[in-house]
Amino acid sequence: MTKKPTVSFQNRERRMSNSSATSPIANMNGSGNKSPMRANGAKSPTRQSGKQQEKGGRPDTTPSGWATENEEDEKSSSKAVEKPTEPSAYEKKKQTFITRAIWTFVMIAIFFGSMFAGHIYVIIIVTAVQIISFKEVIAISNVPSRARSLRFTKTLNWYFLGTTMYFLYGESVIYYFKHIVLIDRVLLPFATHHRFISFMLYVIGFVFFVGSLQKGHYRFQFTQFAWTHMALYLIVVQAHFIMNNIFEGMIWFFLPVSLVITNDIFAYVCGITFGRTQLIEISPKKTVEGFLGAWVCTIILGFGLTNLLMRSKYFICPVNDLGANIFTGLECEPNPVFIPQHYSLPIMPLPTDPSSSASWWPAALPTSLTISPMQFHILAMSTFASLIAPFGGFFASGLKRTFNIKDFGDSIPGHGGMTDRMDCQFIMGFFAFMYYQSFIAVYKSSVGGVIEMAITGLSAEEQAEVVRGLAKHLVNQGVVGGRVTEWLGENLVVGGGGAAAAAAAATGAVGGG
Repeated sequence: MTKKPTVSFQNRERRMSNSSATSPIANMNGSGNKSPMRANGAKSPTRQSGKQQEKGGRPDTTPSGWATENEEDEKSSSKAVEKPTEPSAYEKKKQTFITRAIWTFVMIAIFFGSMFAGHIYVIIIVTAVQIISFKEVIAISNVPSRARSLRFTKTLNWYFLGTTMYFLYGESVIYYFKHIVLIDRVLLPFATHHRFISFMLYVIGFVFFVGSLQKGHYRFQFTQFAWTHMALYLIVVQAHFIMNNIFEGMIWFFLPVSLVITNDIFAYVCGITFGRTQLIEISPKKTVEGFLGAWVCTIILGFGLTNLLMRSKYFICPVNDLGANIFTGLECEPNPVFIPQHYSLPIMPLPTDPSSSASWWPAALPTSLTISPMQFHILAMSTFASLIAPFGGFFASGLKRTFNIKDFGDSIPGHGGMTDRMDCQFIMGFFAFMYYQSFIAVYKSSVGGVIEMAITGLSAEEQAEVVRGLAKHLVNQGVVGGRVTEWLGENLVVGGGGAAAAAAAATGAVGGG
């Protein structure tokens, strides 16, 4: 009986460690036989794996260490194959561009759709924009861990927003709707005492804030208080002037918005094409060439757009019917700035002979010009939209760098937050309101304003006197017949005067008796 050779554990480990340098052929002896173990007919010390034993497959002749390493390599390679590959930088840019383009068209559709549908829809859009922008600006300074421990921080932010909006919009909106639907008893007290009510609402919020101060959170709470007021000023107050522009006429809303958008587009195009010199450090991609090129393009497009909008009374007329739209239109007496004026061009005589009527002006060129004054005003508005309004965007960029964020939010896919798109619009709308009130507005008393002043500022006897005076004036103008004054003289009885007359009559009757 042949005795099986014994293989020590050390020899076995040595064979495994040197297997990469020693091949099976090198282990063969001079007679051509393999190792003594195989020569004597002994089996390999390596065992079959469980899977091979179950399948009855061929024994695994590799060392167990190799088998383990191979299995791990196979598992890792299979995992690498199964794991989805991340999109490349090109694919990411492509997807971002598609998303951005889709939402750009969506915003354009909403903008023009609301504008053509009527002023009330534009007012709703502006209100939503300022609320979302306020939410985004407040959120970047919020510390969630502290906000959770301070229950009323967010509540106070929204309370101050509501109070500010009531103060800014309450007077004009209440007066407008009062004149339309005549609900004096409900809205008149809120309009008459509007400013006092607004002040008391703010005082209540102020007292509540002071009462909610907690030890260890003073710095955070006062920071939130100051940040909230800054957001109210930069967003809500400026949006209020945009709202007033809508009431003055759709053109005063549409033109400023369009000029900012146009300037932004052409600043990008001119910057990509001609840009060489950096404009401002806070925004490295902005160039002087793009800045100035966009100015020229904005003036040209603004001039043409104004000429087109002036032809529609829906755009140039102030709001007198919230139900009006682009199809029903509006009727009004146009502002003088929209009426073409005749201007003579300054033609100077030849310097050689001042007394001569000859001029250096070529005879083929016109000596006069017919143009609307609005065409001159649009030059100033286009200049502001090109040279000043972009600094609203630079301010927003600096604010984002302060808080180390890329966008104010993600409310508009592909564009970031609402504030990222409106950073230049707020200051432009503010300028448009101030420019309109200073150089363009015609100060006329509205019917609603006169009625409101008569109701709130005159006594009953004075109101009756106003009615008689208006009736007499209308009779003299031939608008109404003379019977109106007679009817008013017989039937217009004022409470106080009627009571006094009745008392005098009663006294006379008693005295006569």
